[in-house]
Amino acid sequence: MDHPLSRRAALLLFAAVVLSWGLNWAITKIIVHSVFPLWATAIRSAIGTVVLLIPLLIRGDFIIPRRGDLPVICTIALLHMVAFSALVAFGLRLVPVGRSIVLGYTTPLWVVPGAWLFLREPMTRWRLAGVGLGMAGLIVLLNPLAIDWSDRNALTGSGLILLAALCWAANILYVRAHKWVSTPFQLSFWQTLLATIVLLALALIVDGRPQIEWTPQLSACFLYSGIFGIALAYWAMAMVNRSLPATTTSLGILATPVVGVISSAVALGETIEPSLITAMVMILSGIALGTIAPTKAAESELQQTPATIGARP
Repeated sequence: MDHPLSRRAALLLFAAVVLSWGLNWAITKIIVHSVFPLWATAIRSAIGTVVLLIPLLIRGDFIIPRRGDLPVICTIALLHMVAFSALVAFGLRLVPVGRSIVLGYTTPLWVVPGAWLFLREPMTRWRLAGVGLGMAGLIVLLNPLAIDWSDRNALTGSGLILLAALCWAANILYVRAHKWVSTPFQLSFWQTLLATIVLLALALIVDGRPQIEWTPQLSACFLYSGIFGIALAYWAMAMVNRSLPATTTSLGILATPVVGVISSAVALGETIEPSLITAMVMILSGIALGTIAPTKAAESELQQTPATIGARP
């Protein structure tokens, strides 16, 4: 097993992960305009699965899952890698990247009440204030002045992204309750493999054989998304989580939507509206409030989640 990185190396690697995940939203937007969402998600997952096998073999972390590993493999694969990723892909066809990534990052807001209801975690004042601020940001983002409620595509796309966020939240809740046998990184290959199989089956049933017009740009986008958005990001977060405090990674990952919004404006020419900026600041501030809740329990929970919830579409 590798030794933890120095703080400087871990921070640089963490910054690379945040950058790659943030850019991946704009990359996915480009992909889903050329390929049906299920096929797009399946192909990205297949590339990630193959590439992810390499560091596992090199590090000597490749394992055959034990019986106790199967529930978490299925949960992460189906709720996060299939449901979340596919719903986001469908939503990105209808909604700009900036709005999509902010909606996607409402996930921690749903985790807090879910953890209180299902895991009996305390609802502290910090968490309650964070949820309230985040929900206010969501209202700002979805108010009739910021979004045309007569536009079916905008409403459908936003609804799909929010549903994806709920699936991600359900995944996080299960991960918190799960008693780990193997490490999250050791199981990552099996999670992506199962997700790829399910996605390929769904794509064949729903869309039939893929009709893809391959171009250098599309190929590069798929390679970037599969390699950097999935495989290398999982490896990097496994290293980062062993080298940095949980609060650092949990707060630092909030830079991902900022990168996504900026990259969508630069690469895709999307307009960054004042309502989007206001909503993003409110939602991320709300998440930060809940994250920095000064309780030992909160720190313990955070140690379990960052490497397994991958902030990618």
